[in-house]
Amino acid sequence: MRVLIVHNQLWAHYKSKLFSELHRLAPQYDVQIHVVQIALSEKSRANMGEAEAFRYDYDYEVLFNTSLDQVALWPRTKALFKKIRSYRPDVLNLTGWYDPAQWALLFYAKLMGIKVVISNESNVRDHVRMGAKERFKQFLLGRADAFFCFGKSSAAYLEKLGAKPSQILTQKAAVVDNEVILEHYQKAIGERDSHKKAKNWARYNFIFVGRLIPPKNLPLLLDAFAEISAEAFDWGLVLLGEGEQKGELQRLAHNNTTIRFEAGVPWYEVAEYLALADVLVLPSESEPWGLVVNEAMICGLPVLVSEPSGCVDDLVKTGQNGFTFNPHQKQDLVNKMHYFVQNANNLTRMGEASRAIVAPFAPEKVAHEMLRGMKGLF
Repeated sequence: MRVLIVHNQLWAHYKSKLFSELHRLAPQYDVQIHVVQIALSEKSRANMGEAEAFRYDYDYEVLFNTSLDQVALWPRTKALFKKIRSYRPDVLNLTGWYDPAQWALLFYAKLMGIKVVISNESNVRDHVRMGAKERFKQFLLGRADAFFCFGKSSAAYLEKLGAKPSQILTQKAAVVDNEVILEHYQKAIGERDSHKKAKNWARYNFIFVGRLIPPKNLPLLLDAFAEISAEAFDWGLVLLGEGEQKGELQRLAHNNTTIRFEAGVPWYEVAEYLALADVLVLPSESEPWGLVVNEAMICGLPVLVSEPSGCVDDLVKTGQNGFTFNPHQKQDLVNKMHYFVQNANNLTRMGEASRAIVAPFAPEKVAHEMLRGMKGLF
């Protein structure tokens, strides 16, 4: 059985790790996997590491040696059709079904009797969805044979659009590279205290990791931390990343000496900062999943995650490994942060719970689910 996976950009390291596991395990299922990466990266990822800085072992090709933003629709469509005709897959996995070029590929596959599996990251939490756009999605989804989903909320969204539960081959496609994360975590954890001292971090630290952009809702986080920092003398807040809001956020935080801004680093170095922190906070107003939550939990951190984030149904267990909060209610976040300030003795226990909860999202386990599911289509 031949499987062709169409993916937008090589930069997405977490997908590359999953593709590598699929490639490694495929012979057990008598399957061949080939991945078409449309481009190298996106302009918005410019400060997050080079697309090919970290290599994975799987069979892939890059159609356009540039950023996705610079690849026009017609050349993209022609290149994809050329590939599907030459590779002649039994299964086509589309990972960007909002792309008109991939819509065309979907209809061609159905015409040729090729099974179509759509990967879905959208969920019922991050947006209110209605109208003609949703009806068009229903039409597209009706053409698919099966789906890979990012968690329970993603599966619920597909079912709302008419997909059958039996068509969902996995709900755990939101994976990261556990091995690389743990390697870098171990690199830093042994000298945790000296690293924190060198960076002038507080004894305990909340940490945000990601782009410093408006949808991440970071003014709310700064506001909430300012409210608790007057009594939380041994707690700090770290913001790791770059983005258009950095200057504004630094101005908002300039009077608080326990807030640290750390320059953005390549994804594989993020765990070295998570090893120095104590609680991850993700305050986004909208978040299809929030893979940094996986990364933090692998590193044994409790988490505070906004309710619209797609990962909360799967990864955040209230009181066990963290809490959710309303991203439009500062006091809700203040109360949850205050819990950790008053209960620092629970950090280790809650961090261990995080490790156990995220364990089923290990890439090898998910790759097995995906391969079994695709074989079951025949």
